[in-house]
Amino acid sequence: MTVTDPGTLPALFPATPPLLTLGEPRLLAAAPPAVPSRDRAWLVHAATDVRLLGRGGAAFPVARKLASVPLGARVLVNASEGEPASFKDRALMRHSPDLVVAGIRLVAAALGSGRPAVVAVEDEPSAQALAQAAGRAGAELDVRLTRHGFVGGEIGALVNGMEGRAPRPDGRRVLPTERGLAGRPTFASNVETFAQLALLSALGPAGYAAVGPAHEPGTSLTTVLGATPVNGVVEVPHGTALRDLVGHDDGPVLVGGYHGTWAVPTGARVSRVELRERAIGWGAGVLAVLPADTCPVAEVARVTDWLAEASARQCGPCVFGLRAVADDVQALAQARPVDLERLQARVGMVRGRGACHHPTGATGFVASALTVFAEDVARHRAGHHCGRADLGVLPTTHTTGGVR
Repeated sequence: MTVTDPGTLPALFPATPPLLTLGEPRLLAAAPPAVPSRDRAWLVHAATDVRLLGRGGAAFPVARKLASVPLGARVLVNASEGEPASFKDRALMRHSPDLVVAGIRLVAAALGSGRPAVVAVEDEPSAQALAQAAGRAGAELDVRLTRHGFVGGEIGALVNGMEGRAPRPDGRRVLPTERGLAGRPTFASNVETFAQLALLSALGPAGYAAVGPAHEPGTSLTTVLGATPVNGVVEVPHGTALRDLVGHDDGPVLVGGYHGTWAVPTGARVSRVELRERAIGWGAGVLAVLPADTCPVAEVARVTDWLAEASARQCGPCVFGLRAVADDVQALAQARPVDLERLQARVGMVRGRGACHHPTGATGFVASALTVFAEDVARHRAGHHCGRADLGVLPTTHTTGGVR
């Protein structure tokens, strides 16, 4: 077990927010189940049976990814939780490190990976929890503390940063299954995905699918924050109504984090598949509701400015386009005149361009906010400030993942 420290991490780290479960806990159970070894064919078949999706923002089918890498591939665990509003990955590593390590060992053995799995972590408490769990299991892991930022968590940027290059996405995207760590084919996925595979091996497809709807069984972790009945990291069965987590489904809810969507999710449920049909992405697994006493336009403007600053600064759509969008939204927050048609045109020009998903994710956040908070935007645009302060409900630093 090795922990690589770049020496630039802050001395203090945020405490884990409250951990909650709806129904019987799996990922957050007090003790992990025994996880038997499985070969790749078994894992591919089982992941296909339960329609397992990756727990990163892309929600890529896990079976396809496992089947596409050759035996002997490297293993990379992406635990670089750069989303300021999210705490789910750190909560999982701190609370259930044995389950995470069991999932990493399961995948590495099934792929016949000849090198220790590499784990990219952004905070020391999570790294130490994994180190201790690896020691208990007699596992060899290469845990590296990274500080690559929001865009640096994109898998191509992460590989670049870990190998001494600038932590930026490549201009031409190459999947890690083709070329990842040390130029080798690499199975790379979010840390929660490995814990889900451990549960799948322990429970078997039928046991795993005993919770949640048939089209998307199992549970997921979500960070819930703002004006909701509970704040914290929640393990929730798929198929649960969003209103059971945030208290309503007839008002604005941010779904998916800062690359997510503001929506009025009437009747929506926790399901990546169902939300995608509504043009809503689950993304980083964040659900946020703004209280009535904060200014929604100011909250959105501050996050948009952070998104513009968080870019890799290598492509025009971010350097110029996203910055122009952020400046317009900031002007709205200050009740200064803004050409709304120009702002919407800028959003359209930035979306879908650049070397990574950041411009598209950021402009999706802005565009949906302009729609959902249209009345507030209209008042600000007319020069009538709402008089409410920006309470900072949506965090732009890693404090407690936005949990208040």
